[in-house]
Amino acid sequence: MTTEAPGATGTPVDEAVRARPATALRPYVAWYSGYRQRGVPPAVHRGLPSPYLTFILTLDEPLVVAGHPDPAQPPGTYPTLLGGLHTGPALITHDGRQSGVQIAVHPLAARALFGLPAGELAGIDVPAEQVLGRLGPLLHERLRAAGSWDERFAVLDAALLRAARPSGRVPPEVAWAWRALRRSDGALAVAELARETGWSARHLQDRFRRETGLTPKAAARVIRFDRARRLLAATGPSPRLAELAVRCGYFDQAHLAREFRALAGAAPSAWLAAEGPQDGKFRNVQGGADAAAAEWES
Repeated sequence: MTTEAPGATGTPVDEAVRARPATALRPYVAWYSGYRQRGVPPAVHRGLPSPYLTFILTLDEPLVVAGHPDPAQPPGTYPTLLGGLHTGPALITHDGRQSGVQIAVHPLAARALFGLPAGELAGIDVPAEQVLGRLGPLLHERLRAAGSWDERFAVLDAALLRAARPSGRVPPEVAWAWRALRRSDGALAVAELARETGWSARHLQDRFRRETGLTPKAAARVIRFDRARRLLAATGPSPRLAELAVRCGYFDQAHLAREFRALAGAAPSAWLAAEGPQDGKFRNVQGGADAAAAEWES
């Protein structure tokens, strides 16, 4: 990573920087993604379901959310945003300018970092200060004052390490079930998870949803979709969807297409054409970072 060198007035800017958090934070945070764009074409980005909470701190202009995963939540602008796990896309727009840092937070870390279970954020987006209190605006101000991506990521490390409460842990049965689903890429059945935890399926479902925001079945669906989306982005302009479907545990290509339409609001080929890589680079900086995050999972 390097210190920024702002271009001359009118010169397009297109920066995307990824970094891992400090080692002590990795049980809580998977990755940081810094982005700054100026003079690029206006666009609409789909914020897709993933196994991470979304935590965004903007830099020069607020985040414009034209549509939330919960259609009942009205559009809005957010200098900071914290969003829970969800099963529908968000629609984010920009006029050719956007900048900020996106932080991928493990849902099991919500108690430790935010003092509440991720279930309380399920399917919604809120200003980060609504959860973080005074820390939200303070962190936002310090990020904006920093002079480089390295400095911004160091600010995040310091603030989140101070905020972390190691005692804020979820029940071990829920933690085991979540990690088992992640390791299996969403392939384990709820009955098998319940049997291994020693709980009834209903009790596991209730406790799991409280802690993560999704039922085990919905979480498996999101985890499988997230893997399919990342693999699709890596396949190039002419993906073999039937092979991708089998690899990711779908019954067939039609099943994969239905899940994409339900969770992304677009068919796989349409999403890839709109937001996939072009000339080796993602047209949406947030989408590109998210697709590459698997290599940094704890």
